[in-house]
Amino acid sequence: MKQAPEHLVDLIEPIVEGLGYECVGIEYNPHPTHGMLRIYIDSENGILLDDCTKVSHQLSGALDVEDPIQGEYQLEVSSPGADRPFFKLSQFQRFLGSTVLVSLFKPIDKRRKITGQIKAVEGETVLLQDGEQLLSVPFQAMSKARLVPDYLLNKGGRSGK
Repeated sequence: MKQAPEHLVDLIEPIVEGLGYECVGIEYNPHPTHGMLRIYIDSENGILLDDCTKVSHQLSGALDVEDPIQGEYQLEVSSPGADRPFFKLSQFQRFLGSTVLVSLFKPIDKRRKITGQIKAVEGETVLLQDGEQLLSVPFQAMSKARLVPDYLLNKGGRSGK
């Protein structure tokens, strides 16, 4: 899964959680001139622009002091949205029965993208039901995973075939 390096997660997660939010995940795309650090936050009441601003302000100060990233980058704090990205196995467990779109590093059953319903999490493996097929997908084989919102399922969108 495309999670930020551990030193960034260790710095950022406690700040986000200390402000009363869930740190859904952290993406870091390094680049010498236009890198991107994106933090997804959530709460029981949802996320508003004010929440993103509050977290961004706190993180900016800590990132300036700690200076964990070399070069230029843009900080973005965002709600995970209806098509929330998954970063941890626990998120698959939390959304059992939901449909996800998973991209893989290497093909499984000749497929690099799988859209399926989360049936179970067994150890480090996620069981996905795609029609009649039950696929066992190792968490480490996933490059990306996103929830597929119900409104897209009803319209036939986000096919992983």
